[in-house]
Amino acid sequence: MERFLFLLPGPLDLLQIFIVAAAVYYVLKVLARTRAMHMLAGLLLLVIIYFLARVLALDFILFMLTRLFEYGVIAALIVFQPELRAALARLGQSRMLRVFGRLEEGEVVDELIEALGRLARSKVGAIIAVEREVGLEEYTETGTRLHARVAADLLVSVFSPYGPLHDGAVLIQGDTIIAAGVILPLTQFPVTDKSLGTRHRAALGLSEETDALVIVVSEETAQISVAHRGRLERNVGLERARAALATGLLVPVGAN
Repeated sequence: MERFLFLLPGPLDLLQIFIVAAAVYYVLKVLARTRAMHMLAGLLLLVIIYFLARVLALDFILFMLTRLFEYGVIAALIVFQPELRAALARLGQSRMLRVFGRLEEGEVVDELIEALGRLARSKVGAIIAVEREVGLEEYTETGTRLHARVAADLLVSVFSPYGPLHDGAVLIQGDTIIAAGVILPLTQFPVTDKSLGTRHRAALGLSEETDALVIVVSEETAQISVAHRGRLERNVGLERARAALATGLLVPVGAN
């Protein structure tokens, strides 16, 4: 047994194993919600074929796959460029690094609150979904993709009446507006409050499927409502909305 004691991992080995496992888990978590997961499955299939070719001495196939893998890293960087960019952006938004982005988050919250105030005063309907841990990328397919920094003027312009995007939702990821004019799923549960319009039902629907924070401005009453985890809090006011955006602590028992 003493001959095999060198195989036992030491503290540094365990640390390295943990870091690598965490990195692999994070990459798979990011890719699981994208088309890249299917590409990764295809790559895994090629690796399996490569090892079978070595075992069966299929020299020609082995030669072709070897050449393919030589340039595979460059090809992967090109093919997975959108996913890599999104992964790096998510890494920058992770909880471990969030302490370094408090100033930037504060600026985003200020812009959102200013936009909500202007929309409410003008009685312009709006629905804004702020991404949390669960990604909202799949919902962008129903709207128009954007890549613009969150700004009050831009949000007010998007929801201006008679504009092409004013009826849909705006999706926000970090400090970026990723889509506008998005059609959100309506709640599948019975709604006892008949005064709730389509925007409120859509806010509830998205909050039931994800952990997003969804804010609605009613064009009839100018009231601001906040939905989270399938609950809706109505007539919250700008300070309550600011607290919800800044802390993410939502929501007390509300109308459902």
